[in-house]
Amino acid sequence: MTDVTITDTSIGTPEQLRDPDYMPALGKAVPLGLQHVLAMFASNVTPAIIVAGAAGIGFGSDQGALGFPDMTYMIQMSMFFAGVATLFQTVGMGPVGGRLPIVQGTSFAFLPVMIPAVAGMGVGGLGGLMTGVMIGGLFHFSLGFFIGRFRFALPPLVTGLIVLMIGLALVKVGIQYAAGGVPKIGKPEFGTLAMWFPALVVIAVTLGFKFFTKGFLSVSAVLIGLIAGYIVAYFMGQVSFGNVGRAAGFALPTPFEYGFSLNWAIIIGMCLMAVVSAIETVGDVSGITKGGAGREATDREIQGATFADGLGTAIAGVFGGLPNTSFSQNVGLVAMTGVMSRHVVTIGALFLIAAGLVPKVGAVINTIPINVLGGGVIIMFGMVAAAGVNMLSDVTWDKRNMVIFATALSVGLGLQLVPEALQHTGKTVQILLTSGLLPAAFIAIVLNLALPEHLDD
Repeated sequence: MTDVTITDTSIGTPEQLRDPDYMPALGKAVPLGLQHVLAMFASNVTPAIIVAGAAGIGFGSDQGALGFPDMTYMIQMSMFFAGVATLFQTVGMGPVGGRLPIVQGTSFAFLPVMIPAVAGMGVGGLGGLMTGVMIGGLFHFSLGFFIGRFRFALPPLVTGLIVLMIGLALVKVGIQYAAGGVPKIGKPEFGTLAMWFPALVVIAVTLGFKFFTKGFLSVSAVLIGLIAGYIVAYFMGQVSFGNVGRAAGFALPTPFEYGFSLNWAIIIGMCLMAVVSAIETVGDVSGITKGGAGREATDREIQGATFADGLGTAIAGVFGGLPNTSFSQNVGLVAMTGVMSRHVVTIGALFLIAAGLVPKVGAVINTIPINVLGGGVIIMFGMVAAAGVNMLSDVTWDKRNMVIFATALSVGLGLQLVPEALQHTGKTVQILLTSGLLPAAFIAIVLNLALPEHLDD
């Protein structure tokens, strides 16, 4: 595949390239659409693998209580509903959709809430999670009606802290995976060089392609790193294809695959995280219009994108999928290529939907050893934290803002590190607070609104 940039005038005139409704020639549009899929693919399926692992579902050749088909199904739904949600954005339906080149995918932001929600709970936990995803999606959809009204309460101090806390909550998962999975009694291979070596290959190759190549290769660095680590793991005997042959060639999504179960801790957590996701989407929409067309996003585009976020998440939850949100890496891809065509992204969405209808694709992804995935997520989760630090760079670090940041970070990170501090509270409170993310966000928002602009020395 050739890398296509704004300097390739054969795609269209500068005016056409800035027009979301412009359709390049199919020979150019298809590679551009595939490039969008490759840029987000690894990040899109990773949350499903992590949640499935937390729920006790088997990973690769190490099968858990629920077994191979459930892991494959969750990966399948991640691809299928990322494509569906992307179509909501690019094609639109009435007020739904920004009608911009917005790529949707499974969100990392919800993981700190989802992991404790399903850990050790098996199918019952997944039923409650998917119900929470569905209801949280509907709440997210409702935010579209007044998304512009509460942006004042979320300056870079608050949003940067939230994103930083998401990354900090996930870095432990990356290290555990790279070392061989969640530590278990009787699992002596955890932390051995045999586990770490493929993960280190992923990290080294990813960094090499990210910083020493350009265009398509640089954008797809994580995916290339995972492929390299996978090859190394294969020759080390860590890859098994035994389950690929048992996977179906074609399968449709199943409504309420894991049942319907109301769990108020999960529902509240999903709704609160929907606010964070909505703000992230506002930033991504603004980044697309700025980077691709050199203009500000309209209220109609922001509202439509928020509607599509919520609707895509709600429908995914019905069929056993996880929350969807706009993908920031694809925002950067629009700026790099200079192609604002929403139809290009529509082509990418169709590829995702097609892959999601073929369980064998999910089965092949499920052969990735957990330590190989760990090498990729160490970088991905670290980038989440780094993005939060970057957002905080816009903050004026006076005494007031330092107090807000210090208080929120101390409480949030402290509860994350010492979850036993809440052992005498109910299960609902523990799920909501032990991730550290929600208490940190709540404290930062309240203090930012309540404290005077200038504190005396």
